[in-house]
Amino acid sequence: MIRKILANSMVLFIIFIILAIIIPLPVIIQDFMIMLNIALSLIILIMTMFIKEALEFSVFPTVLLLSTVLRLSLNISTTRSILSGGGSGNISNVIKAFGNFVMGGDAIVGFLIFIIIVLVNFIVITKGSERVSEVAARFTLDAMPGKQMAIDADLNSGLINEEDAKRRRSNIQREADFYGSMDGATKFVKGDAIMSIITTLVNLIGGVIIGMVRNGGDFGTILNTYSLATVGDGLCSQIPALLISVATGMIVTRAASDDSLMHDLKSQFTAQPFVMLIAGIVVIVMMFIPGFPKIVMLILGVLLIVGAIMLERNKKKMAELELAQRMKAEQAELDKPKTDNDYYRDIDNVFKLLNVEPIEMEFGYSLLRLVDEKSGGNFIDRVVIFRKQFAMDMGMVIPSVRMTDNPEINPNMYIIKIKGEEVARGEILVDHYLALDSGDVTTQIEGIDTVEPAFGLPAKWISEDKKIMADVAGYTLIDPVSVMITHWSEIMKNYAHEMLSRQDVNTMVENVKKNNPIVVDDLIPKVISIGYLQKVLANLLKEGIPIRDLETVLETLGDHTNVLKDIDIATEYVRQSLKRTITHRFAEANSLRVITLDTQIEDMIVSSVKKNDQGSYLAMAPDVIQSIVAATNNEIDKIKDVIPTVIILTSPVVRIYFKKLTEQFISNITVLSYSEIDASAQIQAIGNISLTANVMAG
Repeated sequence: MIRKILANSMVLFIIFIILAIIIPLPVIIQDFMIMLNIALSLIILIMTMFIKEALEFSVFPTVLLLSTVLRLSLNISTTRSILSGGGSGNISNVIKAFGNFVMGGDAIVGFLIFIIIVLVNFIVITKGSERVSEVAARFTLDAMPGKQMAIDADLNSGLINEEDAKRRRSNIQREADFYGSMDGATKFVKGDAIMSIITTLVNLIGGVIIGMVRNGGDFGTILNTYSLATVGDGLCSQIPALLISVATGMIVTRAASDDSLMHDLKSQFTAQPFVMLIAGIVVIVMMFIPGFPKIVMLILGVLLIVGAIMLERNKKKMAELELAQRMKAEQAELDKPKTDNDYYRDIDNVFKLLNVEPIEMEFGYSLLRLVDEKSGGNFIDRVVIFRKQFAMDMGMVIPSVRMTDNPEINPNMYIIKIKGEEVARGEILVDHYLALDSGDVTTQIEGIDTVEPAFGLPAKWISEDKKIMADVAGYTLIDPVSVMITHWSEIMKNYAHEMLSRQDVNTMVENVKKNNPIVVDDLIPKVISIGYLQKVLANLLKEGIPIRDLETVLETLGDHTNVLKDIDIATEYVRQSLKRTITHRFAEANSLRVITLDTQIEDMIVSSVKKNDQGSYLAMAPDVIQSIVAATNNEIDKIKDVIPTVIILTSPVVRIYFKKLTEQFISNITVLSYSEIDASAQIQAIGNISLTANVMAG
């Protein structure tokens, strides 16, 4: 009810202000409205000092308009009274009092003082506020997209919720609207100042003319009479206008603060007692300038120095108190268990999140007992055994494996990650065995159909009570840990070339240097860098070639410095130097069953090799590549059931290019050259890849 009455009263008041422009007001109402105008202006000024941000007084542009209309209405009403009342007749008592007080009996001096007040308001305060409002409005609008993006980022990261985001977006929009309104509202202040000057001239000039024409009399008396009325009326409008202008300037210049103006003035002026001390000393020194008031300056300087000393003492006490409180709070914080948000407030802890583990494995909770040694799990032991065996076979040490549980995945699932990215996953039934059909199965056993994760073979999960039956029926049974370690080991073999770091290579080189320092000192870093050697070794690992004989690798690179620019060609020479190792790795009983490559295809590949500054590459038409790949697939299909590992034998100059040509389309094949096979090994060709008429037509 009260709010409704106030709202209606405000409507009636605004209508009254507008009507006062037309309707003459009695003297008593003029006095009341003039004092009300001054009081409202004072309230607005004081309010701008105590708000913490501009949006706390968001109605200010509208208040600025209403106060301007009120002053203009009063100006018109009082001007009517001055001109119609003969300058000293039926005019406001407030106007007379202001005129007498300022003029002090001298019309010219009083009028000049009034002009100075008007110009200060118009030129200094109003123009400055207008400029600040324009800049603030433009910068606020320009900053809106960035502020909106910051809110979206905080919302996506979980720092704020949807309600906070809506509130902050609303505040940004309100802030933009406020400063946009202030940019226009300052024009009211400027126009009001101009109208005050015009009204003053009208009152003075028009009053003198009217006094001379209508009343006659002495010109000095008439000028004095109308000057008093003009100055009094001008001050009645200029004092509120000056207060409003100052309030406008204060509200548009509020920046980089989270508190009120009074608090900021107190905290910031008292923050540097040393500055106040220097000012006091300077004032005392200026006392000795001839003609300066020594007593006044001495008192002022002493007050500044004493104030500075007191502030410094108070500052030290506050610092000691804050230190004690901070130490107490830090101790309480240390004693309190930390949440994730508290932990990551330390930026150093955030940087720890950037570390990427070379190898990671994540387990569902059902698989944890296979990994946990306290629960009898032996997966970690199997990893250690594989790492040792892989180092002996391939010459590379597999990095440590970071094992964690992941409650978000299937309880029976595990995930393998390389450098933070998932490369494989599988599912294990802990209380079951994986049954593989070896080809000799006589009786089918019921189980859960699945796929063996390492090689993609069809299999079944059977329960422990059917283990004996499955064994008798001819199934190959694998326990869950073996399934998982087999899958993991195959992944390690496939990605070993990616996990070989320069630090690993440097450690390997230092190990070689202990026994053969000459070969290392001659090459590294004079001829090749650790990075170059790492790339060569990675090329070897990628195709399953052991790098354990690092001395031979280094010596070969040293013998072929003319081809070091092309890493692929340099790797080919290294492979040829490791021919005994390669033969031993791929031969069975010193015998190799291979598929040969037709000389026509080799000639086509050789003729398509192009060279540039970085090395050589294969430039071949897509249809020719498709024909070669199709011919290779046809030949592999013929013998894949006969031999477990497909080996394709080519000439040395062709091997690297044929491997690159086919590796995108055909996996799990080994490409060797004649120069990479030891002379003692027997080679048996069981197929030949050629571009027959049918393949070419296809």
